[in-house]
Amino acid sequence: MKFSQRIGKTAVREALQIESMDQALENRLWNVIYTYFFSLVNVSMGSTEATVQGVQCQIIWENFFVKRIDELPYRSDNMTLLMVYDYTKEWFFKAEWYERYDLIEFLTLLDLNPEMEDQINTALEREKSGYRLIDGHVVQITAEEEIVAIEDAFSIASQWEPVHTHLQTALEFFANRKNPDYRNSVKEAISAVESFCRIITGKTKLSDALIVIEDKFKIHRSLKSAFDKLYGYTSDSGGIRHALLEDSIPVTMEDARFMLISCSAFINYLKTKMDHSNTSPA
Repeated sequence: MKFSQRIGKTAVREALQIESMDQALENRLWNVIYTYFFSLVNVSMGSTEATVQGVQCQIIWENFFVKRIDELPYRSDNMTLLMVYDYTKEWFFKAEWYERYDLIEFLTLLDLNPEMEDQINTALEREKSGYRLIDGHVVQITAEEEIVAIEDAFSIASQWEPVHTHLQTALEFFANRKNPDYRNSVKEAISAVESFCRIITGKTKLSDALIVIEDKFKIHRSLKSAFDKLYGYTSDSGGIRHALLEDSIPVTMEDARFMLISCSAFINYLKTKMDHSNTSPA
């Protein structure tokens, strides 16, 4: 495994598709573009739909690709459609990931079809993209600070195999495109915190570990209490962990994302407190 993978630099950004776009996402986005725009290339020549689509293709040619207008054929609207379709498809699958998002923004702002934005977002969500289309603009929904928090936690966890394993498994459950398991992602994220707390305190239960952490690292009681309530007791049936993971309560992508980021941030916080106090793991 490469160093960048061990500390999460590669895994996190690829899993959340922040600075990349895998083939599945490419294909889903292209299918939406084709369905809600280029499929009209098959309309009858001379129809109103073909005329409108031909004009829109001309706009794409001139204003998105910034091509010479005299290179676009005018023998028929269908010919214009076919040429722009062929050019766009070839360009799309060779373009950089961010250039594809430029095209999506451009097509959305043309207001080609009111359903297009919804379908684009469905594709982005299904393939765990870190972006969404909002009011015609591609917006990053996972803040860079959140990504860095997860990466930093991976870096810290690389020193202790149990913590790293739990974090890696949480990310894998969360990022599984075909069969995401948000419930187990939450469990593994919390288990990473439990493992880290055991390592730095020598205590088995998170509740006991937090008591030691409060005293040892001079964490304010209210802050310790907040952590206690958030992560819950590992064995008590009434803990928030168990309430969240009860079968009757669905665990959503938002739940899993929040817990992965929160648990990562908590690990980073505790490691910083350790460093400042010059304390070694118990």
